Amino acid sequence: TEQARVVISERRPTDDGHHQWHPLSTRLDETGHLVTRLLGLNLPQFCQVAMLPQGRFQAFLRARSEERHALLQQVFQTGRFDQVERWLRDRRIALRRASDAHHGSVADLVSRVSEVTGSAPPEEWSDDPATLVTWQRELATTTAHSVSEAARVAEADALEEEAAGEAARAGVELAGLIAAHASATRSLQALESAAPAHQADRRRLAAARRAAGVRPLHEVAVQAKSSEDAADVALRRADAALADLLDHEVIDDVWVAERRREATGRLTEIARVRPLQATAELVADDRARATDAILTSRTALEALTHRLAQVPRELAVLQERRDTARNAVARVEILQSSLGSWATRLAAAELVETVSASLVEARAALRDVTEHRLLARESLVEIRERRLDGMAAELACQLAVGACCPVCGSAEHPSLATRSKGAPDEAIERAARKEVDDLEAVVEAHDQQVRGLETQLATALATAAGTPQEIAAGLARVTADLESATVEAGEAAVLADRVNGLEAEQTRLLGERDALLATVTQQETTLAVLTTRLDALHADLAAVLDGSDHDDLDSLADHTRQVEACATDCLAATAELDRSRKETEQAGARAHEAAVEAGFDSAAEASAAWLSPTAVGALERDIEEHEHDLLRVRESLADPLVAGAAAATPPDLEALAHAHHAAKTAAAASRRTSDAMVVRRDRLAGLAAELDDALAAWMPARADLDLVGELAAFVEGKHPDNRLQMRLSAYVLAHRLGQVVEAANLRLASMSDQRYSLVHTGQRGAGETRGGLSLLVRDEWSGESRD
Repeated sequence: TEQARVVISERRPTDDGHHQWHPLSTRLDETGHLVTRLLGLNLPQFCQVAMLPQGRFQAFLRARSEERHALLQQVFQTGRFDQVERWLRDRRIALRRASDAHHGSVADLVSRVSEVTGSAPPEEWSDDPATLVTWQRELATTTAHSVSEAARVAEADALEEEAAGEAARAGVELAGLIAAHASATRSLQALESAAPAHQADRRRLAAARRAAGVRPLHEVAVQAKSSEDAADVALRRADAALADLLDHEVIDDVWVAERRREATGRLTEIARVRPLQATAELVADDRARATDAILTSRTALEALTHRLAQVPRELAVLQERRDTARNAVARVEILQSSLGSWATRLAAAELVETVSASLVEARAALRDVTEHRLLARESLVEIRERRLDGMAAELACQLAVGACCPVCGSAEHPSLATRSKGAPDEAIERAARKEVDDLEAVVEAHDQQVRGLETQLATALATAAGTPQEIAAGLARVTADLESATVEAGEAAVLADRVNGLEAEQTRLLGERDALLATVTQQETTLAVLTTRLDALHADLAAVLDGSDHDDLDSLADHTRQVEACATDCLAATAELDRSRKETEQAGARAHEAAVEAGFDSAAEASAAWLSPTAVGALERDIEEHEHDLLRVRESLADPLVAGAAAATPPDLEALAHAHHAAKTAAAASRRTSDAMVVRRDRLAGLAAELDDALAAWMPARADLDLVGELAAFVEGKHPDNRLQMRLSAYVLAHRLGQVVEAANLRLASMSDQRYSLVHTGQRGAGETRGGLSLLVRDEWSGESRD
């Protein structure tokens, strides 16, 4: 068996005038594409057009117009007409979308104009956009007239509003004068009744102004007395605190000063030994860390010793497993080679069974075909004998009136031989001979198949060398051994790494154990040194705390500082109390002298008459306001307008206000109406301009859509004017198909003895929606045509 292959070459001229073949490709797919491109047909189309198999010609004849269209279009390269159809169709879709968009814009503007004016648009504007122009002009005229009328009404209402406002303002002014006269009369009576209180306020203000110079000296005396009382309280509190700390009653200032000197000296001693306490704490921390480090090192040393005892045992086990895995690696190579041999034998054994069965079937088929061929040969001989016996009748049937006999040459035939019923003719003999030839080829093919199977069976038996059961059992054993050896061999590298790791670990553990032993020795020495130093520091601190009730320096220092601070506070409070008593006596004397000079009997009396600056200002404002109000009221009553309004009749302000409000409301409504009409006119003018632009953009697109739509429908065969409903590409192919039919009829005429011919028609065939590529068969004997 040999794989299919191809070599395609091109014959090109050389420089010396000869020709030479140049290979182009040896690939099946590349060659297929090249041939398809050159011919313009693929294999099914080539077979359907130029090399029809038996029975396939009727498939082409009976194909629908769409199928015949696709085939002929590729044969005659008329795809550009399909492109024209697609371009027109796409152009129609694009124009329809653009027209719909413009129509939507116009519809939106029409709706907005209708909303602004409250007028419905013409119902037929979508079909006749010109009606929108007329409707728009009518609305503009109506709106302009409405704007003029609204402006006239607004101007008249504004004049009426101005007159009503003047009347209302005059009434309000008169009512205000009458109310002012009455209010001034009532205010004069109130001010005259408040005259005694006004005089009392004047006297209080004069006393407060005289007491202003005495008040600061009196406050100084009061503040000095308060400071004296506070100093006395502070002294008693400081003495009590010091007595509590020392658990001894305070004697005098000399005793307090002595206690402060003792506290200061003790604090100096504490400051001297405090660094020793900090050092002792640091040494104690170092000793604790050294103790923890010794425990940690000893624990790690025990773990290392335990691990060093385990490593040799694990190392021995791993070395044994490593050696076993290395032996398995060698076994895997041997078993893999053996496995391939067993698999080849098993495949050959299985092939023996398959080929044996196929050989039995092939031999039986060969016997059947051989017998069939013998029967066909006997039938051919019999047909030939019977035809020879009736040859005279066959020649007689071929004679025409007036024609000469091919045997005797006579033009007259007095006694023509007649064909017996069932006598074979040339067609029957030719069919029998063809059947024999076909069977000869079939017998030869079966014979070659039997010989090939016998050779294949002999080769398989030699390769198998055993039964399939025996070979399968041996293959299973080798497979199991190989799997086991593969598993063991797969661990060889891992076990070798683990052995190397354990050996390295053993070396590392020995070094770490030696290092830990040296570390433990050094740590024990450091611990002994720290313990000795800590004992010496504790002895120095105990000497300072000896004789006190405190256990540590911090509590002793806190108590000593408190004693020193309390003693200092006691001495300072004593000095402050002496100073405050002297200041109190001096401030009291100065305040009394100032009060007598200001006309008061004592400083306390002057302090009682004193008023704050805010109260003085308020009192001054009340006095000035009373005098100002009295002057203002008298001037108001003296005004001629106010005096004259007192005798006038009060106006009806409510009626005047109501009339003014009604006029203002009417004027505002008129202005709003006028402004709304102006806005409507402006909006209508803007919308009209937009509508004109939208119509100017829509009309060309609408005209183009009508034109392209008509042309596209005509080209696609969907327009009423296209009576055959034929596409443009089908129209072009129809001409080509007519040429094909003319050439085909030359062959068909000789094949059908001038009886049948093909007729190309533009009408639609049975079950078809488009015409142009339909075919009819015309029977010249009957004069009828059929699909």
